[in-house]
Amino acid sequence: MQSLAMYIRRINFLVAKGGGLLIGVDLKKDAAILEATYNDAQGVTAEFNLNILAYINRSLGADFGLGNFAHRAFYHAEKGRIEMHLVSLLQQEVRIGGRIYAFKAAETVHTENSYKYSIEEFHQLAEQTGLIQIKVWVDSKKLFSVHFLVGP
Repeated sequence: MQSLAMYIRRINFLVAKGGGLLIGVDLKKDAAILEATYNDAQGVTAEFNLNILAYINRSLGADFGLGNFAHRAFYHAEKGRIEMHLVSLLQQEVRIGGRIYAFKAAETVHTENSYKYSIEEFHQLAEQTGLIQIKVWVDSKKLFSVHFLVGP
């Protein structure tokens, strides 16, 4: 949550007096809904996550075997976030920039956090950064919100 506050503070600086910000916020919801979304049956999120290794291969001359890792996402309720990981499917070594990195079977690489907020949490966060919430729109299933904020 700290990094989002810093991001919004930077935006607040750009918004200036009389300016506004329209921002979408993924709301907290049942863990089963979140996990089904981030572990989608079509494998879109897994492909997105594995693309990190493909990018490292291209950019740094690494030799990650994409088939040696599996995508895993789970909701960490206490931290209010989805965590995405890549799980090593076997004991292996990977070369990156002339260095060798060993992975144990089932060892994970934590690749992303996707935070979820209640409307109240986001409202408090906006206030802490100096922005004033004017209006909130929420979809009929209460999965997503859009906030209109203005600068002080």
